[in-house]
Amino acid sequence: MTHTAVIAGVGPGLGASLARKFVAEDCKVGLFARSADFLEDLADDLGDDAVAVPTDITDPEQVEAGFREVRDEFGPVDVLVNHASGGAWRGLRDISPDEFERVWRTAAYGALLCSQAAVDDMLAGDGGTIIFTGATSAVRGRDGAIGFSAAKFAVRGMAESMARELGPDGIHVAHVVIDGGIRPPEAGESGSNRDEADLLESDAIADTYWHLVTQDRSAWTLELDLRPHVEEF
Repeated sequence: MTHTAVIAGVGPGLGASLARKFVAEDCKVGLFARSADFLEDLADDLGDDAVAVPTDITDPEQVEAGFREVRDEFGPVDVLVNHASGGAWRGLRDISPDEFERVWRTAAYGALLCSQAAVDDMLAGDGGTIIFTGATSAVRGRDGAIGFSAAKFAVRGMAESMARELGPDGIHVAHVVIDGGIRPPEAGESGSNRDEADLLESDAIADTYWHLVTQDRSAWTLELDLRPHVEEF
């Protein structure tokens, strides 16, 4: 079965790996992010099965227009990856209200807009899959990162609520806890030193996301966590 996916929040790391994996699995992919130049380069690299859709996912009108463009290009959307995230590495006394709100808008409000835009396609078709990218901070608040932690807790709550609401209608909602750092694209070969050995590989994470898309309905995953193998674990 050919899927049409939107990946909301595509950057050069995991977002790009997700796009490559999905296209390799015969999926049509809409790439959402603010960076038009990066998206165009990635879409050119991926070929006819990917379309760059520069989008601010915190803007309802841009989200609506972005999904319309993907539908016009590839048809109804049946896979959504809510991958966008904002960093705010400040504690309670240092973070500004505006910064706190910006991080929440990127991660939670943006995911709400994208999910609302996608779900009618899934309900009108044969169901679908919505995946949220989480973090360790979604289950354990991070010291000095109150904005990021609050946003990731919100995303996890959205995933759990949506899974119960939409599951009976054939829509699989899953939350992936990325429990560790992800190797940046410019890093060296795996295991070249101890620090790099403790990083997750983005292509391996993408394999797991695709597994969630293809899971049998009799055994859906609501939440899973991914972490690198380290000797102490």
